[in-house]
Amino acid sequence: MSDMKKVKNSVRAQAKKPGEVGEAREHKSQEKEVKIKPKKKFQYLYGPVPSRRLGYSLGVDLLPFKTCTLNCIYCQLGPTRKKTIRRSSFFSEKQILEEIREFLKTGAKVDFITFSGSGEPTLNKSIGRLIRKIKKMTSLPVAVLTNSTLLTRPEVRKDLMAADVVVPSLDGVTQKVFEKVNRPHPSLKAEKITEGLIKFRQQFKGQIWLEVMLVKGVNDSAAHLKKLKQAIEKIHPDKTHLNTVVRPPAEKSAQPLSLDELNKIKEFLGEKTEVVASFRKKEQKKAPPEIAQAILDIVHRRPVTLEDLENSLGLTREELSLTLQHLLDSHQLKQIKHAGRLYFEP
Repeated sequence: MSDMKKVKNSVRAQAKKPGEVGEAREHKSQEKEVKIKPKKKFQYLYGPVPSRRLGYSLGVDLLPFKTCTLNCIYCQLGPTRKKTIRRSSFFSEKQILEEIREFLKTGAKVDFITFSGSGEPTLNKSIGRLIRKIKKMTSLPVAVLTNSTLLTRPEVRKDLMAADVVVPSLDGVTQKVFEKVNRPHPSLKAEKITEGLIKFRQQFKGQIWLEVMLVKGVNDSAAHLKKLKQAIEKIHPDKTHLNTVVRPPAEKSAQPLSLDELNKIKEFLGEKTEVVASFRKKEQKKAPPEIAQAILDIVHRRPVTLEDLENSLGLTREELSLTLQHLLDSHQLKQIKHAGRLYFEP
């Protein structure tokens, strides 16, 4: 059996649940009638996507693809294309705000507006003004996902003051481990980043959820975890979230820890620590009318499973399967297997 046939069978098999066979046949008979209509694509927004911590999160992407201060071995977006510490505006503030305003009119379910996406969002020096203007536009809370590397700078800490939640990362607290797991810009120092996080905690009045991404055999040694715990106690985040390599990483050598291992580390780090749980499906009020483009918008940001797409788009597997098959047949998507799960990626 060819690889393409295996993929087709995989999608169709996932779509057919018990009790849905008749419905699946009916949809199959209508397959020729499915037409993929183009829609106005948002250039700077993606989602809403299901987040394990932020519910339905509308992503705001402020950077050219994979522009970052780091080149993490576990990154689900692949290797960094431009490693830099130089801040720039990159895109038009006006156009970004217009897209957010337009999206809010759709009435789609959103729990957070989140600055994340294709790289390190604090590299965009407009982020502070954008957060403040969005807060005037909507009552939705604003979150920023950052790798923490630029929190050493007073102006960056000031830019994030208007956010409701900041989710900074801290994977390596010694320079040796930092370089091994995050492969940083050569000017960046692990000790200074920890100091920046401590200063940010002293100034920031919102929630800080510190994320630690653990990679098997890289930053999970007892010695490093002891130093990590000491750093966390100084930073004093509201929560510490333990994560591991779930999605296909930039380097195949980046392997996940088991749930049992994560739970043991959770106990070691203390009561404010939690293993990031799987997202629980919520009801999505509206399904995007142009399913193909909605899928592509999400997949171009990160690899996703069929379950991820169900949760994000509020559609059943059967509703998704025909469009996914079209995108696979036209080579706009491909499937890969990682840790026993199938993911869609461009």
